Amino acid sequence: MATSERLQKVMAQAGVASRRHAEELIAAGHVTVNDQVVTEMGVKVSSKDEVAVDGVPIGREGKRYLLFYKPRGVITAVTDNKKRKVVTDYFNDFSERLFPVGRLDYDTSGLLIMTNDGDLTNLLSHPKFEIDKHYVAKVQGVPNRPALQPLKEGMVIDHKKVAPAKFNILSSDRKKQTAIVELTIHQGLNHQVKNMFKAVGFPVLKLSRTGFGNLDLHGLQPGDYRELKPHELQELKRLANG
Repeated sequence: MATSERLQKVMAQAGVASRRHAEELIAAGHVTVNDQVVTEMGVKVSSKDEVAVDGVPIGREGKRYLLFYKPRGVITAVTDNKKRKVVTDYFNDFSERLFPVGRLDYDTSGLLIMTNDGDLTNLLSHPKFEIDKHYVAKVQGVPNRPALQPLKEGMVIDHKKVAPAKFNILSSDRKKQTAIVELTIHQGLNHQVKNMFKAVGFPVLKLSRTGFGNLDLHGLQPGDYRELKPHELQELKRLANG
């Protein structure tokens, strides 16, 4: 007898999407099992069942891991109902169906991992895994270290506890009343970096994620990408597993 597994897990293992995004595709009616549209969670399928997304049967793909420098003005999604540019537009020539690990805001640039490994995506995105994420922000105002001290002590924003962060003031421009500040966090709350700076009185004018765990953007320009090296992937998994 063929072993049955939840539909969203099978989709993630096939490299279609992360489990969360697979659930969104199912709920939106994009998924069929044996030519029947499935919109409910909890459906189980086996190797004997034919699963398709938008009419395209899923298959077992080789795993791909890419480091992508997301430009500003690009949506971190696989589709957008407003027809805006999305990150997957940069990977149309790939036979694998790649999806982003986590999110960066539309107006935020920087490091994004693209993969078809749903299990790794879940591992890296889970709140309990404390992987450092490095950002560089241009902020309005010229802060000193005491003004930014609350970032280091932890904060409550929108009734949510924000873990302590590390910061470093890289430069200040008193004439323009702006500064460049590096911030390291390990959570992934929505708009977290922008909300943290806003809470201490220095709203973000420009933001880029420059590092994720052991990875950085060295040698890349916005819109560029490269394959992760085996030792980078191994170290990333090690960090995710604590």
